[in-house]
Amino acid sequence: MDATTQTNDGPTSASAQAAQGRRFAGIDCGTNSIRLLISEVLPDGTLNELNRDNIIVRLGQGVDATGRFADEALERVDAALSTYADRMVEFGVEDVMMGATSATRDAANREEFFSLTRRHLSRIKDGLQAEVISGEREAELSFNGAVTDLGELGPQERVCVIDLGGGSTEFVVRTADGSVNQAYSANMGCVRLTERYLHGQPPASDEIEAARGYVRELLGDVREVVELGAVDRVVGVAGTMTTMSSITLGLTEYQPERNHMSVHRLEDFRATARDLLGRTTEQRMELGPMHPGRADVIGGGAVVVDEFTTLFLNQGLETITISEKDILDGILAEVVKRNS
Repeated sequence: MDATTQTNDGPTSASAQAAQGRRFAGIDCGTNSIRLLISEVLPDGTLNELNRDNIIVRLGQGVDATGRFADEALERVDAALSTYADRMVEFGVEDVMMGATSATRDAANREEFFSLTRRHLSRIKDGLQAEVISGEREAELSFNGAVTDLGELGPQERVCVIDLGGGSTEFVVRTADGSVNQAYSANMGCVRLTERYLHGQPPASDEIEAARGYVRELLGDVREVVELGAVDRVVGVAGTMTTMSSITLGLTEYQPERNHMSVHRLEDFRATARDLLGRTTEQRMELGPMHPGRADVIGGGAVVVDEFTTLFLNQGLETITISEKDILDGILAEVVKRNS
């Protein structure tokens, strides 16, 4: 298992916790990784981030072909949640929400997954287990997290947040009246596309064209629901986007603080995607910001990025903003809200 951890404040003893704010956590279980965020509610109502973790578990391994979670994938999730439960206990977390997304919606043996989540999350609060999040709600949670640090949006500004995951990609637009009522979850993600189409490393031209055709078809479905043609600003979130951001910035290692709210020319971001698509897994690993658990599947994400950047360039847009905050921050906000 590959893990990354950011800790802003260490765990405290039970006696010390009484003098601090209430602590809550959010867990995002996607197709490729499972992530934990722990924050403390300060007296003024703002959140102080204490800990972020990311473990690559590849829960979606083979799901597209078999319709079931692989035994080894469930074992990886079990181990990751054991680590996360220990960490939440150490930090004094009193409530947590675990969102389960694309792969969980597809799996026939999903009850095995829910049983193991219940075993670990009940250590924090009796009866808790992972919650299935619909594609549309996933998109809204991603939007709320992504725009946290974007600054005040103009009343007529239309922002499109794109959350590119392992099994699906969510598109959500805040419309001119300020409401978030256009959202669509498309079944295209880095793991799904790689397993279905991109069998070579690097993939052959016919494999790439088949993947492009599939993505273009799904983008047509997106445009029937979400007004992409009226978008003024694009924000990209999740691991594929932030990894490409680091590479586009020319970083020698992954630096979330450099990625967050970075602005890239769409042409440069597309060039990064195309370069990654043409590399072998080993050549991708030569790029410092590349996570070992992402190198073999990022080609699928690169196809998605190539297609949507081309779409927006053809509409006259020039840049994309990358946010390190996403659905995980939106999930945490839900936990805080239900405890307020």
